[in-house]
Amino acid sequence: MKKQLTISVFLFFIIILNAASQSGNGRLKVFIDCSDTRCDMPYIKTEINIIDFLMDRVSSDVHILITSQRTGDQGRQYQMIFYGQNDFTGTTDTLHFNTGPNATDFERRDEMLKYLKLGLGPWIAKTNKVSAINISMKSNGENTEEEEPTDDKWNFWVFRIGGNGSVNADKVYKSYRLNGNFSINRITDESKLRFYYYGGQNSSRYDYEDDNGAIVHDIVTNDRHNVFHQYVKSLNDHWSAGYTAHFRNDTFSNYKSRISLFPGIEYSIFPYQEVNNRFFTLNYSVGAESFAYIDSTIYEKKDEILARHNVAINLRFIQKWGNIRTGIEYHNYFHDWKYYRLSAYSDIEVRITGGLSFNTYFYGGLIHDQFNLRKGGATEAEVLTRRKQLESGYDINAHFGLSYRFGSKLSNFVNPRFDD
Repeated sequence: MKKQLTISVFLFFIIILNAASQSGNGRLKVFIDCSDTRCDMPYIKTEINIIDFLMDRVSSDVHILITSQRTGDQGRQYQMIFYGQNDFTGTTDTLHFNTGPNATDFERRDEMLKYLKLGLGPWIAKTNKVSAINISMKSNGENTEEEEPTDDKWNFWVFRIGGNGSVNADKVYKSYRLNGNFSINRITDESKLRFYYYGGQNSSRYDYEDDNGAIVHDIVTNDRHNVFHQYVKSLNDHWSAGYTAHFRNDTFSNYKSRISLFPGIEYSIFPYQEVNNRFFTLNYSVGAESFAYIDSTIYEKKDEILARHNVAINLRFIQKWGNIRTGIEYHNYFHDWKYYRLSAYSDIEVRITGGLSFNTYFYGGLIHDQFNLRKGGATEAEVLTRRKQLESGYDINAHFGLSYRFGSKLSNFVNPRFDD
């Protein structure tokens, strides 16, 4: 009898606790998913305080997936998808907004906050916090009707120029790095034209004693210059065609010049307009490269012209359950098919359930096309100071992780005290 009474009391308390947890406080429970773009969550939480921010997407009433893509003027277009869950299952909404190329972090976060408030309004209106919403739709006497631009004095051309440098020094090591870049782009729905230059110089000085006790000053300097040009024409929602041209000069890789031209075609499994959520393309190009080497190569060459083709597959999914980015690229040279390069990458983040998440990144490549290697190999000092590129048959980089979070699901509070 006592055993049955104990079980009954235990079940009674479980029912009471469960009812308490389900009763809630009338606040909308929201999970904001910014895994694909940058969100200032402390700012959002302090400016919207009539909802509960959850760290568990499964328990939320609304799952907000925020993604962004770069626009033709080098600004960004944001997409917010509001997925209803629990009592709101089956309800979705989508908002878009753009930020300019010169927008500051302050301006971007304010615009994101504005559209979050707009998107959350209909959901909060169904809770007892609706009285906390203030809406203003009054203009200042200006014409607020949005008009299509009739003329762009720049005709969609965008120009950028920049440079940077660094200095690092201690008693036995000194280095500096100087880089410059500029780009010219014109991107519309019908076509994409890109041109950029990137170049610079890295110089390092090593001071050390040789076997005879003499001080040796070893200076390593590498120059590099890259010029890239691309033109792509949109054929329809799934097909596009274009070409890429590339010039490269790199003393580290033994290139006096490397010039390439590759026309190509691409097919997108999903319409290009769905790039914010899913992207799956197959790309094929074929062309030729002209090489001029600084020093003779291991194949006794000072210059040569080679033809090759390239195949690339890229897949990207950004969904409520997580993100997947993966791709495979292969190319080989026609004069001898044993000269090829095959590489693959995979970046996966999956929220398995509640607080359980899995993430992994992998990159691997098989390298069998190093025509540019200098004849004669490299000394120990040249290897240590990376004066010359060395032969390698592969390249691998990988990491993975599994995490589980339990405890409170709320993340409403912001406390910046003692932050570094």
